[in-house]
Amino acid sequence: MSTGKKNYTLAIIVMILLFGMISFVTNLASPMGDVLKNQFDVANWMGTLGVFANFIAYAVMGIPAGNLLQKRGYKFTALAAVSVGFIGVGVQTIAGLLNGNLAFGVYLLGAFIAGFSMCMLNIVVNPMLNKLAGGGNRGNQLLQVGGSFNSLMGTAVIFLSGVFVPSIVDAKIEQVFPLMFIALAIFAAAFVVILFTEIPETKSEVVKEEKKSEIGPMSFRHFMLGAIAIFIYVGVEVGIPNVLQKWLQNGGLNVEAGAEGIASTVAATYWLLMFFGRLLGAALGAKVSAKSMLSAVSILGLVLVLGAMFLDPANTLNMPVFKGTEGFGLANVPVNAALLVLCGLCTSVMWGGIFNLAVEGLGKYTEKASGIFMALVCGGGILPLVQNFVVDATNGDYLFSYWVIVAGLAYLLFYALVGSKNVNKDIVTE
Repeated sequence: MSTGKKNYTLAIIVMILLFGMISFVTNLASPMGDVLKNQFDVANWMGTLGVFANFIAYAVMGIPAGNLLQKRGYKFTALAAVSVGFIGVGVQTIAGLLNGNLAFGVYLLGAFIAGFSMCMLNIVVNPMLNKLAGGGNRGNQLLQVGGSFNSLMGTAVIFLSGVFVPSIVDAKIEQVFPLMFIALAIFAAAFVVILFTEIPETKSEVVKEEKKSEIGPMSFRHFMLGAIAIFIYVGVEVGIPNVLQKWLQNGGLNVEAGAEGIASTVAATYWLLMFFGRLLGAALGAKVSAKSMLSAVSILGLVLVLGAMFLDPANTLNMPVFKGTEGFGLANVPVNAALLVLCGLCTSVMWGGIFNLAVEGLGKYTEKASGIFMALVCGGGILPLVQNFVVDATNGDYLFSYWVIVAGLAYLLFYALVGSKNVNKDIVTE
């Protein structure tokens, strides 16, 4: 794709807005899980089925969506994605008008459909932002900008869900209707804006292949290892706050009163730190290579997680936490929790760095590579299950389960230092 000297500022803005939309709809599944658990009186694991449905949709839709992007281009795929998203959120909204098991089932269906949309949007915005910036450090920088807005919208959902659902015990789906309507309005507006926005396309998307080539993204070692890195990264990003919140709710705070509320605010602070981390990543992205950035945060993440695992939880400190409508305040938490929250600064810049390194030098195979990447985002639903299995297998030793995270971060460090090198430069990519 050649962007020439054309001004694609509007296209970049649209891609960044779509980046935010991904987080808005995806993070909506977390508070909805608490709503479902209380409204339908189901087990904890059933309350998380909406999140699971979102992530499993990536595994189902990733490669087909990548093929769609390669054949029909960025604009068509983006329009299809927001249309599917509108339908998915619409189905979830309908669930609020129903009763009993039917309502529960319809909501899960809507979450699954919405997951298709999030997968398709990711496939569009990641390679597009990287290419509009010309790849390299600038590509990493623009991906960090998009990631910052992504985190901001994700934090906004947590904040707004607290406004609309003040009491989780009495929560019902219809209380979240305002958030559903906001999402529907954004999807509708995005469709109109994309329809009238000039989005540059890759020439190879409209060129028919004379023969079926055996060469593809998986022919590149650095991409194959990068795809594994994405699977692990999303699992690490989700697993750290997921198990942290459960640990604090189940004795980690050594107090009973207010444990649930403190645990949720601590977990919310992790996601907020991801926003600040991505802002910092965007500021440094043009000066620091993706390899150096990923190496540094992987090492720091390992230090923080290992410290959290081995320090005595009896040591506490007053940590600033995000309390939604109340703003910021202090909460007395184990030093272990504070270290795990700080990991949000590390995980914040990993996605952009891994994607930038993995698609570097892929040329015409970038679009298909993006589809494979998205299929492996399902790691966000699978790796936390493994970590929680370790918790159960060790009779509730939550901190011990972070060995899963340590292993993941060690692999990410390996990828940054060794696995990201392109050893297949002899393959023709244009």
